[in-house]
Amino acid sequence: MDRTAQQTVWATAAEHYRRWRAGSPTAMDELVRCLTPVLWQVVRAQRLDAETASDVVQTTWLALVRRPDAVREPEAVGSWLVTTARREAWRVVKAGARTELMEELPETGEGHSAEQEATTRWLDRLLWRSVSQLSQRCQRLLRVAAFLDRPNYRNLAGELDMPVGSIGPTRARCLARLRTLLAAEGVDHA
Repeated sequence: MDRTAQQTVWATAAEHYRRWRAGSPTAMDELVRCLTPVLWQVVRAQRLDAETASDVVQTTWLALVRRPDAVREPEAVGSWLVTTARREAWRVVKAGARTELMEELPETGEGHSAEQEATTRWLDRLLWRSVSQLSQRCQRLLRVAAFLDRPNYRNLAGELDMPVGSIGPTRARCLARLRTLLAAEGVDHA
């Protein structure tokens, strides 16, 4: 990427961030589209596999959503995200090194069988396929709310351009629709 293109990416990111903080319902999606390729490169440079790198990038975005005041100047959003992604990747690499040592210990019989792993992967794919059949509004609401332990409905309302009072009922309808889709696939949600 040449210098002019880099400057354009950072300026565009700053503008998206400014709009998101001002309450634009689409600005965060645009910011994610703008900077995810950059974050992906930063994270992959730490030699993480694609799945782990994807998790690190998602964690980075989640950190911004959870702490929007961490970026005081919109022009700093790009460098803040890059730094956060790099630090999270380092943390994961360091944790992975500890995990590899632990994997050398004898098995205790508590591991998942190949059948359990295959079932889990199948259910994950089925779940995300069902989520993709929901309306865009439901998808956005469930994705944002799923990553927060205690969602702040006022912040969600601003992010999703919805009245605060409609978030709970809308979420309930979206989850009911998701349960229906999963039940049609033979998945018991109990």
